[in-house]
Amino acid sequence: MVAALLLGAGLLLWAKWAPYSAKLGGLTSSHHWAGQSTLGAAGIKAGTAPSFDAAWSFTVAYGLSVWKALLSALLIAAALQSLVPRGLLVGLLSRRRSVTSAATGGLASMPSMMCTCCTAPVAVSLRRCGAPTSAVLAYWMGNPLLNPAVLAFLALVAPWQWVATRAVVGALLVVFGSTAIARFSRRTTEPGMDTRDVSAQAGQPMPDDDFSLRRAPLNFGKALARLALFLVPEYFVVVLLIGAFGGWLFPISNGSANHSLVLAASLILGTLLVIPTAGEIPLAQGLSAAGFGLGVVGALLITLPAVSLPSLVMVGRALTWRVTIAAAVGVAIAGAAAALLLTAIS
Repeated sequence: MVAALLLGAGLLLWAKWAPYSAKLGGLTSSHHWAGQSTLGAAGIKAGTAPSFDAAWSFTVAYGLSVWKALLSALLIAAALQSLVPRGLLVGLLSRRRSVTSAATGGLASMPSMMCTCCTAPVAVSLRRCGAPTSAVLAYWMGNPLLNPAVLAFLALVAPWQWVATRAVVGALLVVFGSTAIARFSRRTTEPGMDTRDVSAQAGQPMPDDDFSLRRAPLNFGKALARLALFLVPEYFVVVLLIGAFGGWLFPISNGSANHSLVLAASLILGTLLVIPTAGEIPLAQGLSAAGFGLGVVGALLITLPAVSLPSLVMVGRALTWRVTIAAAVGVAIAGAAAALLLTAIS
């Protein structure tokens, strides 16, 4: 347990805490977000035809933004499976009620501050260890949505209404959205539910299975190899596809008479698009400056960071596809709520 904590703290200091502290210091002085969205950095413009060059440029730009966090996530995920007794891990996240398990998972997510894709390997490991669905969902979506660094960034470069919308709707989605999805999952899987999931949902401690400190290094290597071999290739392929078709993302006009259609497109595409941590800030600012309505901005403040097509693919088997699709739908609904809230308070 101590080894896992030290490893996790060291990796997060390297990949997240130190870089974000430096970024926060710069924004405190300038109050201006320097840089552009990942699509812009890759040279992808609206209407660009699909191509391998676009796919590769986007993948490289995105990879350079997240490689530290992704490597850290894989190592942390392997440590959870091999260096921490399952009973202890699940006991920390399990509560008598799904909503309190979700709240615990949401709180646990805040220090790691990862994007949805980099959080996915950790979420997969938590679920494989028997953590309750509500806690895993809350941890997975809480990392990007409740990221204290991103909330601080928003407070320094965007109107207060953006920060309030992100914090309020994000917290509601992480806690109550995760709870609703978990209950939906429990009802649909109850006839053949795994006994491990029953114990986790009931808040009972899980058995430690074959946990052994002597075998921990070997188990760590096996867990890391399994995560890398199964998750990284599918992650890479889906990111390539998004880059290839990046020119077709957000093909919406701010002069469109059908504002409902524009908002619907933002909800769907925002849920699918992959971005690095805080990548929603330059994209939302760019659309706002281009004259897009507050509804679109509010929707993207939630849908862009919460989930993405690559992260949905990575967690699909561990959480079940039914739960994963329900999570995507829940994010889109939360995005619509954020659109209404931002419009109302601005």
